[in-house]
Amino acid sequence: MLMRMIPTTVHAVADYATGALLVVAPWIFAFSDESTAATWISVLAGIAVLGMSAMTNYEGGFVAHAVTMRAHLMADAVMGAFLVAAPWLFGFADQGVNAWLPFVAIGLFELLAAAITNPYSADPSLRGREAARTI
Repeated sequence: MLMRMIPTTVHAVADYATGALLVVAPWIFAFSDESTAATWISVLAGIAVLGMSAMTNYEGGFVAHAVTMRAHLMADAVMGAFLVAAPWLFGFADQGVNAWLPFVAIGLFELLAAAITNPYSADPSLRGREAARTI
């Protein structure tokens, strides 16, 4: 089993950075003109990551604490697998490395972060809500 070494505070920062990167990736990596599918998938995935982060029961959740950290980590793993597969599922893998590599790299990062993040917050008040939900 992988060691759970990333605290939820660090994971929250990474979530917001990843979400923002996905939103602007089509213009940073110059694939917005080549593929509308890649552009829309990247932007929508970024918005989904940001929205999930805002509603997660961790230090970065500022809208609501409605999503447990375990559910958040599962969603991260699903998003990571989706991003890795997206260039081939939606047919933009042949439009250049700049179109598919960001999806694969960010997707692998999401999978790794989901696997090695400690699901328990250092903040006792957040841990209490997490424990209450699992009962």
